[in-house]
Formats: sequence, structure tokens, C-alpha cells
Amino acid sequence: IADADAFKILLEMKLKKRQKEPALPGTVTELDTEDGSKVYVVGTAHFSDSSKKDVVKTIQEVQPDVVVVELCQYRVSMLKMDEKTLLKEAKEINLEKLQQAIKQNGVMSGLMQMLLLKVSAHITEQLGMAPGGEFREAFKEASKVPFCKFHLGDRPIPVTFKRAIAALSFWQKVKLAWGLCFLSDPISKDDVEKCKQKDLLEQMMAEMIGEFPDLHRTIVSERDIYLTYMLKQAAKQIELPRASES
Repeated sequence: IADADAFKILLEMKLKKRQKEPALPGTVTELDTEDGSKVYVVGTAHFSDSSKKDVVKTIQEVQPDVVVVELCQYRVSMLKMDEKTLLKEAKEINLEKLQQAIKQNGVMSGLMQMLLLKVSAHITEQLGMAPGGEFREAFKEASKVPFCKFHLGDRPIPVTFKRAIAALSFWQKVKLAWGLCFLSDPISKDDVEKCKQKDLLEQMMAEMIGEFPDLHRTIVSERDIYLTYMLKQAAKQIELPRASES
């Protein structure tokens, strides 16, 4: 069939699947832009099975034109890795990885990245689950939606690390590194799910602001601004190809 006819059929399929009143999970916040676009923000946790289901459900219900994830090009490899490979990668922190992190980000930023990977490995080992499952589900579901673009919306991680390290005093760096090195508290799947509760999340953020205000600014506040900008860009109205009459 002609390209114009194929386009029309796929567009009709998409609009038919798009729910006028989507049944969305409780973790979703619906926003309206000035020019009439709708944005659905899904609150997730990186080690959560229910977050993966929330993402799948939302994409299936709204049949979006764009999916934006909190990832940058430096972490895009996790989208195509299977869970088994990711679990192995997350648990293995070796000298080669440390050298690569230092080469890419500098000594202090590289060491901090490895310490954070150690934290991630600790959670991975406790839960038996690789991080970023909601991103992989978003990638898979977006590929099933006709004319759906997939955007990486987060600020590049080396920039965030360098700014975070530069914002800390020497003693704050020592304190943070010490805390990350000796993190061994057990964590359960219930603990992860609690992290999605707004009041608990606000309490955790308040504690971080109190102890490391500059770290909160670079890791949370600045990235919130960056992500908001990327969402606004993604939510701009798009022109359909000329083959379409609607």
C-alpha cells in the first residue's frame, strides 16, 4: 500500500487505542501545557516491579507521541541489556571499572561514581533485581506505539557528578564517602515501595537538604529544572507529515 495509506491506518490504530479517560495508576500526575498537549508524569522507583507495571499501563492507555525517561546518553546501554547481564554488571565493581570512571569523570567524580555504584550493587544484591527496569519497560512499550518518539531527558551524568563534587567542602566529601562506604543496612521491596510515598520522599529530601544542601541543589534541584525543560520541549505540538489530512 502507499505510504499515505499506511500512515493513515497506523494513525487510526493509535487513536483508536488511545483512551479518552485513561485508567491511570495512582503514581501518575496529569499536566496540561499552554498549547493543549497533555503530559503524564509517572512517579517511579528504580528497584520496583510495580513501577514497571505503572509505566506499561500508562503507555498502553494514553498511546503517547513522545516518551521521556530520566536517563542520559551515558546510561543508555541499560535499555537493551537483559536483566541477567545487568544483575551481573551491577554486582561486579572492579579495578577496570574504577579506572574507566576516573578517566571519564576525573579522580574525585570517578571515585564518587564508584561509591554510588557500590550502593546500587548493595540494593541489587538485597533485592535480586537490576536497577532501571521502568526505563526498559518504557523503551519496549514506546516501540509498540506508532509514531512514538523516545527521548533521553536527564542531564549528562558526568556533568552532575562534577558539579556535585565541586559543590562539597573537603569534610563533606569525607563524610559522604564514609557513609557510602559503610552502607550495609538491609533493604526490602516494601522499603522501596515506601520511597514512592510523597510524605516520606519529602522527609528524605529535607534530611538531605539539612545535611548536604549543595548536593541537593546539584543532584535534585538543577536536574529538576533540566528535566522540566526537556519535558516542555517534548510536549510541544508536532506537525504531522503532509500525507495526513488530519
